[in-house]
Amino acid sequence: MYFAISYPPRIALFALTLSISASSALAFSSNQTDSQSEGLVIAQDTKPAKTPPPSPPPTKKAPAKKPPATEPTSKPQEPSKDKESAADNAPLVYVLMQTSMGDIVIELNREKAPITVKNFLSYTDKKYYDGTIFHRVMRRFMIQGGGFTEDMRKKPVDKPIKNEWKNGLKNVNGSIAMARLPRQADSATAQFFINVKDNTSLDQPNDGAGYAVFGKVVAGMKVVRAIEGSITTTKQGRANVPVETVFIKKVTRMTDDDAKKRIEDEKKSATTKPGTP
Repeated sequence: MYFAISYPPRIALFALTLSISASSALAFSSNQTDSQSEGLVIAQDTKPAKTPPPSPPPTKKAPAKKPPATEPTSKPQEPSKDKESAADNAPLVYVLMQTSMGDIVIELNREKAPITVKNFLSYTDKKYYDGTIFHRVMRRFMIQGGGFTEDMRKKPVDKPIKNEWKNGLKNVNGSIAMARLPRQADSATAQFFINVKDNTSLDQPNDGAGYAVFGKVVAGMKVVRAIEGSITTTKQGRANVPVETVFIKKVTRMTDDDAKKRIEDEKKSATTKPGTP
């Protein structure tokens, strides 16, 4: 048995309105996708939600800067070992001998006289010859120097070297050779002499050995002749000492190019007629 409950008109109308609103809300919600429904979420707070400030765009990290390449400042770049070894093995080496009467360019023959050239360059590099004198000058024979100071004080020397007198180089005009003690073949140290004529007797083993030639004058032979012409005297028991001191101001190595230029300049000067520019 069913009983019908009757409601007053106002209550029935209110119930009907609630029923219709609930059905509409369910129908709207069921028609939205998941992503859309997220955008329609309403905050639980009764106050309207504040729109958050826009996030700043992500900053791109600048690529790390590489440190600028710097040149070494502690000391200049040294020449490569290859260049140094090439210079040390060059068959010919040039030196400039600056004297109080002019400059002399000497070509040293390392190929023929390696021991003697090494010895001479050792004295040169440590400036041993700087300030020494030509202490023995003999006309039509030779000029000798490299061992005494102006006051005729003999300088200390390194150990004597082996005599390379059989190297094929001869004591001819303009050649440079090592001075040594008589009857002591391997006694040469620092002193040298420049021949001012062909001295073939010095190539003979008259006292057991000859005198080792290790190079020649390639420019400045006029200076050699001027030194040869010096007036000489006996000083402190030594004969053939120039009255007017002839200094060896300094001896330094030369590059091949500098030596060639000196040689060419001297040749040009010799061929230039007096009075021509």
